[in-house]
Amino acid sequence: MQIMLLVVGILAGVLSGMFGIGGGIVIVPVLVAFFAFGFTEAVATSLAALLLPVGIFATVAYYRAGKLKLTPGAIIAFGLVFGGVAGAEVAQSLPVQTMQRLYGLFLLYAGWRFVEPRKWLAEYRAGVAPAAAPQTESPEVAWYWTLLIGLGAGVVSGMFGVGGGIVIVPALVAFLHFDQKLAVGTSLGAQLLPVGAGAVYSYYQAGTLDLQAAVFVALGLVIGSFIGAKIALGLPEKTVKRLYGIFLFIVALRFLLQL
Repeated sequence: MQIMLLVVGILAGVLSGMFGIGGGIVIVPVLVAFFAFGFTEAVATSLAALLLPVGIFATVAYYRAGKLKLTPGAIIAFGLVFGGVAGAEVAQSLPVQTMQRLYGLFLLYAGWRFVEPRKWLAEYRAGVAPAAAPQTESPEVAWYWTLLIGLGAGVVSGMFGVGGGIVIVPALVAFLHFDQKLAVGTSLGAQLLPVGAGAVYSYYQAGTLDLQAAVFVALGLVIGSFIGAKIALGLPEKTVKRLYGIFLFIVALRFLLQL
C-alpha cells in the first residue's frame, strides 16, 4: 500500500509542478476510489501531505526562471491560512454537493478561457502554428486583491482538500493578468509554507486524519512536482495554458458528476 501511495503522490506532484495546484485534486478521488477512504478522511490526508514543503524544488525552478512573484505569493499564503480553517469547518458541518457543482461550473468557464477552443480550431483549419505569447511583466496589483484570492482559495482547499492552486492560477491569469508560468510559480510559492495547518488540525481533532498515508503521499509529491516544473518550463506558454484548460475541464466534470 505504501508503494501505491507513493505513486499517487508522484502523479499528483507532476500535475502540481506543471499547473501550480496542490495535488489534492488527484489525491482525494484516488484515496476514495482505490484505498477505501471516506471523503472527509481523504481530504484531511491530502491537506496533511501538503503541509510539508513538497513543492520546494519546483518552486526553486520557477524562481530561477524568473516566474515567481514573492510579495503576491506571501499575501496569498496569508489568505490561505485563514480561508483553509473556514473551509474545513464548512466541510464538516454542511453538505457540500451544491458547492461542488457550483465550483465545477466555475472550472468549466475557466477551462474554456484557457483553452480558447474557437481560436484553437481556427488555427488548426488555417494550418498555422500558434504564435508564442509575448513575455511581458505582469502589472503591479493591490495587496487586497491577492489577499482575496488567497482567502477564496483557502476556503476551497479546506472544503475539498484540493490545494489552493486550482483557484489561485486561473484567478491570477484572468483577473490580475499574470502570464501562465508566472501564475503557476507564484501559486507554488504561496503553498510552500504549511498554510493548511489550521485546517489539518481541525480534521485531526475530528479523528479523520491518516498521518502515515499522508507521509508517503508527500514523499511522492516532492519527486513529482520537480518533474512537472521541468516539463512546464520547457513548453511554450500557449501550450501550457491550453493543457491547463483541458485539465480544468476534467476536474470540472469530476465536481459536477460527484466522482
